[in-house]
Amino acid sequence: MIGRLAPTPSGRMHLGNIMAMMAAWMSARSQGGRVLLRIEDLDRARVVRDADRWIMDDLEWLGIDWDADPVYQSDRDGLYGKALKAVESADSGVDPGVYPCWCSRSDIRAASAPQEGDGFVVYPGTCRRLAMEHPDEVRARLRTRAQHSLRLAMPGSIPRTTPDATPDATSDATSGAMPGCVDPPRDVVDVHDRVFGDVRYSLSRDVGDSVIRRADGVFSYQLAVVVDDLTMGVTDVVRGRDLLRSTALQMEIRRRLEAAFHAGADIGGPVTDGAPAWNPRYAHLPLVDGSGGRRLAKRERSLDMGALRAAGATPDQVVGYCAWLLGIRAEETSDRPVPLSCAQACRLFSWKDVAASLDDRMLPKDVVEVIRHL
Repeated sequence: MIGRLAPTPSGRMHLGNIMAMMAAWMSARSQGGRVLLRIEDLDRARVVRDADRWIMDDLEWLGIDWDADPVYQSDRDGLYGKALKAVESADSGVDPGVYPCWCSRSDIRAASAPQEGDGFVVYPGTCRRLAMEHPDEVRARLRTRAQHSLRLAMPGSIPRTTPDATPDATSDATSGAMPGCVDPPRDVVDVHDRVFGDVRYSLSRDVGDSVIRRADGVFSYQLAVVVDDLTMGVTDVVRGRDLLRSTALQMEIRRRLEAAFHAGADIGGPVTDGAPAWNPRYAHLPLVDGSGGRRLAKRERSLDMGALRAAGATPDQVVGYCAWLLGIRAEETSDRPVPLSCAQACRLFSWKDVAASLDDRMLPKDVVEVIRHL
């Protein structure tokens, strides 16, 4: 088993980040596996100077170790470029598989309705229709070098080519494809998650055509993490539940990269051939909210590692509290957190305990004092 720690150096880690890092570390170490560290600094504009150093120092202070040198996404643009070409060349069953998009965020918002619950917006397919119906106009725009992103087309929601075609109501209802559209295979993706169980997504309805390279030339997070996990041999992916929907998209990117790889394409680096590397296990964790019910953010520095260490909290106190958030109990009758080392928490770790409660964790207003007095 190979797990990974994948922090973004946009600031100091907070308790939610630490809880996720601990879960990823314990998941691999409890099975005798390796743990790799990847600094996800793909989006240079979000990177805070020295944040990578703070993150590594805090991990070491807590007792969370890793194997081999850290990998920086900012060093891997060439690898992502090769992977993008492989995705473009893959026989995806979708035409076009990748297409240029000139839509702004406001264009997309104006043409779309957010998904119920989380405000996620599915791309309405404006530039996909342009590529299919007016290819000459697309070529003309590309000749002018007008700035554009690249989108990965999802199966489903493909306009019918025959004017007399009639929609199959049963097919549309089960696949998530829009009425009046062809229902090709692979529209439905089943995510098998160790915390939330089996979750089904329709790529056309729940995910939509997704950016894989931004208009400014930056490769998307979705493409980069798939390529990183494949080329690093990661078989165990642990992260927050806010990325559960993204897993469906990443599984589709993996499928296309695997097809390209087996067809002889260079996907950017060595791959451990075989089922585990192509099909990692996933676990998505409940999120950690502040006392006001809002998700923790690094910009709220009162609950980050710098503040906790400055307040006098010890590594065992922080680890013990985060272990308790994960459902780990030092004793079956324990109803409050106790100090634990990472090694002690690892011996108690169980995905069954983590999955016992799917509710997001809410911190008390005086959480720093609670931790300091464990």
